[in-house]
Amino acid sequence: MNHSQLRQALTELNGERNAHFAITGMCESTSILTITSAMLIPEETDKLVKVTDGKSVYIIEADRIAYIRIGL
Repeated sequence: MNHSQLRQALTELNGERNAHFAITGMCESTSILTITSAMLIPEETDKLVKVTDGKSVYIIEADRIAYIRIGL
C-alpha cells in the first residue's frame, strides 16, 4: 500500500469509528495500534498521513501497515 492508497482507505474515519492498524516490523505485543474515535486529518503541506483521536496525533507510515480494521 502506498501513501495515496492509505489516505483513501482512511477517508471513512470521521471520529465515529475505531481503527486498528497491524504494523509490521514490531514485536508481537505492540504490533496492533488501536485508535478510538479515529479521524483522518486533512492532508497538510508535510504530506504525512495523520490520524487523531482528539487527544493525540498519530503519523501512519503506509509501508509499515499489514492491514487496517475499521469498526462500524
